[in-house]
Amino acid sequence: MTGEDTACVAALSAGGTLHLMTDRTSSSIKVAADRATVMGIIADFGAYPDWATGVRSAEVVEAHPGGGPRRVRFSLDAGVIRDSYVLAYEWDADVAVRWQLAEAGSMVTEMSGAYLLADEGGATKVSYELAVGTKVPLPGLIRRRAEKTIIDTALRGLKSRAEHGPSAGRR
Repeated sequence: MTGEDTACVAALSAGGTLHLMTDRTSSSIKVAADRATVMGIIADFGAYPDWATGVRSAEVVEAHPGGGPRRVRFSLDAGVIRDSYVLAYEWDADVAVRWQLAEAGSMVTEMSGAYLLADEGGATKVSYELAVGTKVPLPGLIRRRAEKTIIDTALRGLKSRAEHGPSAGRR
């Protein structure tokens, strides 16, 4: 069993709503920028409110010894869901970043995800995987639709930011 599998089993046994990692939602987009540029945007949490719809703030609260973000506090205002939570990040250079919920919020009780980057003909293929558990259980279809909306919105914002710069933000 991997660390993610163990965390998932622990979350389920604690009464959470997060489903097995094989049940996560994912999507991909091609971005006309190199991996380093795309990963730089992903790692710039302070700029998330400019391009990630619903994120009111994102603050690095702990850095890895090498200097990259390790734990980040998010404040989210996505319509009916307003919450604050902390995610713990693991970085694999400009190839991947994975996260797990480190501190639950009032609504978001479990979360894991990843951005996976791959070279694709002078551009970067960005894949985003996400699984979210909430205090109020959501039927699978509704949860997957919500995750898909979050993922697709984030990928479009990331693509716009990478291809058109900071002036292409949502504000």
